[in-house]
Amino acid sequence: MDAVRVALLREVLAGTEWPSATRRFAKTLRSSVVPHGGGLLLVGTEEYEPWHLAAHLVDEAAWSGTPELTPTLVRHRVRAGDPAHLSTGLGRIEAARRGETLLVVAPDAPGAGLLERVHDARAAGATVLALDSGDRELHSMAHEALTVPDSPELDLDTVQHLVSAASGENSLPAARGRRRLRDRLSRLADQLTAPPPARW
Repeated sequence: MDAVRVALLREVLAGTEWPSATRRFAKTLRSSVVPHGGGLLLVGTEEYEPWHLAAHLVDEAAWSGTPELTPTLVRHRVRAGDPAHLSTGLGRIEAARRGETLLVVAPDAPGAGLLERVHDARAAGATVLALDSGDRELHSMAHEALTVPDSPELDLDTVQHLVSAASGENSLPAARGRRRLRDRLSRLADQLTAPPPARW
């Protein structure tokens, strides 16, 4: 999802909790990895691998000049012949230590094996973040969790886009009061037509 679509999505969701909730979660993610020079491990469930979030975090790391956001995608099943960036298995979670961050994306139940590894990673000092549908056991282990309820209005994939985009922001927007829709659309149009900032 490109920056224009993210901006439009935020405008649609203005007045709901989601723009601030995803920015808050992204701020926690960023503050967990940047001071430690990286160490972000990203894992899903046995049924769901967060490919898109991994790709978007790689993009945000490059665009924001924050390489620490680049995750290591941890997979439940690694096959012989998989490329190096797709060859990290669950054993990597067992090796997680202080200074590393484990982000668990779980639209379904994480499963006992994954929960045990998450528990061990936290006990070893890793920071645990959860982006999920509200699993109680996972939440009890997470330092920060963002629950996405099963809803036709918003799904976990959309929230992942908002989190990844916010994680690459170098500063959060200033708080603003209530404004009319016309004012918000005018501001959005100005932002979308402005030239991109120079990157050195």
